[in-house]
Amino acid sequence: MTEQHSGSGFDPATATIAIVTYNRSGLLSRLLSSIVEMDPRPGHVVIVDNASTDDTTAVVDSFRDRLGTELVYRRMETNTGGSGGFSEGMRVAYELGSEWIWLMDDDVEVIPDGLAKMGAWAPRFKSIQGRRYDYDGSEFYWQYRLSIPFGIPIPFAPAGFDASGYREMNSGCFEGMFIHRDIVAQIGLPDPRFFIYWDDSVYGWLASRRTTAVIVDEFVLRRTREIRQWDMGIRHLNASSDAYRYYIMRNRGHMKHYFRANGAYRPVRFWLGSGLTFVKELIRLVFVERKVRGTSNLFRGIRDGRKIAKDAAWRPMPPLEAAPAEGQPSL
Repeated sequence: MTEQHSGSGFDPATATIAIVTYNRSGLLSRLLSSIVEMDPRPGHVVIVDNASTDDTTAVVDSFRDRLGTELVYRRMETNTGGSGGFSEGMRVAYELGSEWIWLMDDDVEVIPDGLAKMGAWAPRFKSIQGRRYDYDGSEFYWQYRLSIPFGIPIPFAPAGFDASGYREMNSGCFEGMFIHRDIVAQIGLPDPRFFIYWDDSVYGWLASRRTTAVIVDEFVLRRTREIRQWDMGIRHLNASSDAYRYYIMRNRGHMKHYFRANGAYRPVRFWLGSGLTFVKELIRLVFVERKVRGTSNLFRGIRDGRKIAKDAAWRPMPPLEAAPAEGQPSL
């Protein structure tokens, strides 16, 4: 760790880990076990259970006395998807007074000194993404930059880091996003209307418009669930599902609204980005999942996305606090 980001001024007790889980109690147990081994630990752990039907509640209860930090459990009445879960998790963490909120799915585990590594960058940045190991121990590459006009990730953004130890990003990933409450106050909670897909990309982009957002060269998480993938050498494509195929196209409607509301919508290029997304999902079907059935979900998503895009009553998520008065400093 270099002197330039020594971590002075970061108090782990002001951080909250917010986890979203759904019917994966075994994975959740592994994640919570890794939190027990953390040094330091956060002040709170918030678990949002998307109406699981397995023994998730019992697993959570079994960790209350050994987690070593305050545990807050929120069980949703229905499955609100990752988007709804992270929106609720961030809301609870924010209302707890957390300065820092660390979001993660249930299919990762935390490196023991992960919070210390993230906190070391906290004095310099307010939207931070750490790195993670894949299931097999390899370095996971995350597409940390979006082409905003096209509304798609840039697949070959440089993976390496220079001596600074970070790269600026304009996206986000809820599997490891570490964000300060000041930014959450300004851009509001994650939008639950996405259900799954594009929600974290859009949220990270909104954050990057308010502060310098970075991915740092620190491994802080390890994926614990194996996902079938097609290795293309430099990059890879993961297997998907019919639900993902539907939402990746449907939620282009929500993304279009967010870009338009922030003056970043470019109709022709965004349309081309949607076409490239469609083609990518076709390739994923054929080369990763080895099937051709599933295209109907893409077309349903396109249809419903158009309805969303035409909704004149649509509004972005509101900020949690009023913007500074004219003449007052902002972030």
